[in-house]
Amino acid sequence: MENSSNSALFAGAHPDDIEFMMAGTLLLLRDVGYEVHMWNLADGCYGGFGSCDENASVRWSEAKKSASIVGAHLYPPVSSDLSIFYGKELIAKACSIVREVKPRFIFLPAPDDYMEDHVNTSRILVTGAFARGMRAFESDPPRDAWEGSVTIYHALPYGLRDQLGRFVRASHYVDISSILEKKKEMLACHKSQNKWVSFSQLKTSSIEFMEEISQIVGRMSSIFRSAEGWRRHSSIGFCREEDDPLLEVLGEKCFIDKDYERWLRGEL
Repeated sequence: MENSSNSALFAGAHPDDIEFMMAGTLLLLRDVGYEVHMWNLADGCYGGFGSCDENASVRWSEAKKSASIVGAHLYPPVSSDLSIFYGKELIAKACSIVREVKPRFIFLPAPDDYMEDHVNTSRILVTGAFARGMRAFESDPPRDAWEGSVTIYHALPYGLRDQLGRFVRASHYVDISSILEKKKEMLACHKSQNKWVSFSQLKTSSIEFMEEISQIVGRMSSIFRSAEGWRRHSSIGFCREEDDPLLEVLGEKCFIDKDYERWLRGEL
């Protein structure tokens, strides 16, 4: 499997998920010439104080404004909130986008996040990517099978803890110190969520919480002031075992936790 693509796909469950946990890496890849694609599976209809239709309309406008800041390709949602279920219908839609974008990277939510919409988004995109080269699998909309190599990375869970409250470490840390202000600008496009986050999650604001999380992840790296953390998905069915394009492309802005990698291999 080969892939000379210069595109990266970032997928989240809800509008502002990408901006919160992934947008720093998105900005860095954009700055070195990568074409960036953003897709939120759900429309954000329950994340606000209006009706479902009102909330969804506001959040789509906010998502478009954020994507326009970085010149990203933004794909429309295919589900309502709390309806991202792991099944063939959404897998076929995910597969279609993967076949269209032909990404070198796919960046996804944590597979062990606190919210099922996030977990199911991760699972759906992994399976959609796995099916990319299966000629008998019909995507929605239909697209030709693509057999290129793709490397998948999972973000850290929101709040840095899994469903049982266990702290989650990363294998890859990306230095976002230089573009943190631009990341904040993207997240600030989601104005409706500042009030909603304060109400629903007892946080002062989504921007302040994002900055706090970025600083904690920076300290986890031991070398960066602000960072995003990633874990690489198994290579089987996606790419070569040694493929690690995030490190290759970002160089010194990407730090690998060698102890974590050795732990993964059962050496610690």
